[in-house]
Amino acid sequence: MSTARPSPERRAAYPHFLSITTRWADNDQYGHVNNVVYYQFFDTVVNRYLIEAGALDVAGGEAIGLVVETACRYFAPVSFPDTVHAGLRVVHVGTSSVRYEIGLFANDNDDAVAQGHFVHVYVDRVGRRPVPLSAALRAALAPLEPR
Repeated sequence: MSTARPSPERRAAYPHFLSITTRWADNDQYGHVNNVVYYQFFDTVVNRYLIEAGALDVAGGEAIGLVVETACRYFAPVSFPDTVHAGLRVVHVGTSSVRYEIGLFANDNDDAVAQGHFVHVYVDRVGRRPVPLSAALRAALAPLEPR
């Protein structure tokens, strides 16, 4: 049984972008950005957005988001000195969880070179038990949700 490979998404599918400059150290021995770095791009776009929106206090907030699921599909390589434009959207907001989807675009390309997701479950910083999403977080997520 064969399943069709998904096609890369276009930039227009994402309401928020962050430009990330690749570094020489991001390249692996094969001359392209190593797969683990793509997950760093995912973390960077999500957490920077949340911090700038006032929805995440990394050092002192009562709740923190733990990644409980992640995936990435690769379509084309990226290499230093490319600039990656990380597109961000939210496709599910639950009681204590959020599913973020990220599209990575190299330089001026309109098709994603990679796309993936991760799920945050928000937990109490001390007890690590799920907690409801805060009003500030829900407000920050709203512009990222489909219209």
